[in-house]
Amino acid sequence: MQGKTIIITGASFGIGAELAAMLAARGANLVLAARSEESLGEVKQRCEKAGAKAITVATDVTDPEACRRMVERAMETFGGIDMLVNNAGTSMWARFEDITDLTLYERLMRVNYLGAVYCTHYALPHIKARKGLLVAVSSLSGKTGVPLRTAYAASKHAMQGFFDSLRVELLGTGVDVLIVSPGFVATDIRARALGPDGKPVQESKRDEERDTMDVHTCVAQIVRAIERRDRELVMTARAKVGMFLKLVAPGLVDRIALRAMREKGS
Repeated sequence: MQGKTIIITGASFGIGAELAAMLAARGANLVLAARSEESLGEVKQRCEKAGAKAITVATDVTDPEACRRMVERAMETFGGIDMLVNNAGTSMWARFEDITDLTLYERLMRVNYLGAVYCTHYALPHIKARKGLLVAVSSLSGKTGVPLRTAYAASKHAMQGFFDSLRVELLGTGVDVLIVSPGFVATDIRARALGPDGKPVQESKRDEERDTMDVHTCVAQIVRAIERRDRELVMTARAKVGMFLKLVAPGLVDRIALRAMREKGS
């Protein structure tokens, strides 16, 4: 990572902030992007304390022009781009039949899917010039249906399909594509999740003490996959077993998911 220029969207908290700090410790140049430049200040300080060069760019990934300006700032500051980490995202937690604000489907698609498309579109020529890496922080919800997450799962399925397709188009160019599929990670994304009325639920609707990976462990796995230029990272053995079961016994996977939802009283 020494001297590599890396853009991270959604860098103000959670996985994005921890990833920035870990890459900074490896000598990367960081372009930290999120909607609020002020909220990125603490992350920038962590990166600089680790000896890295870092800039912050206020970026709403749902705005193509904002994504273009972010890439321009990266080029103006560092002269090239080696990696784009599409990490910006938002979630939801509601039964489909309870939803009263259908615009949340469009909102999640614009942030989780189209935001990654916009950023990738403007960064790709520069990444190709350096035979770099595209990273998509997706979710296990991008691989299988998850109750209470219809909009979120749909947006992550779209993200998975886009980057799988783009990987094929980029064969022979020297650019690799890594899709990361975490499960539940100890961040506040679920407290920020949108409820049936399209407003943040403000507190997690699940037991965060169970089956939740700490953010440092999650990011360490991501960095290892980046260094190896892997094509995919599926976290936890349970998730890998679930992917296999989906192929051979999809109905069983559906029943397991439904039972888990009922046990939570949702």
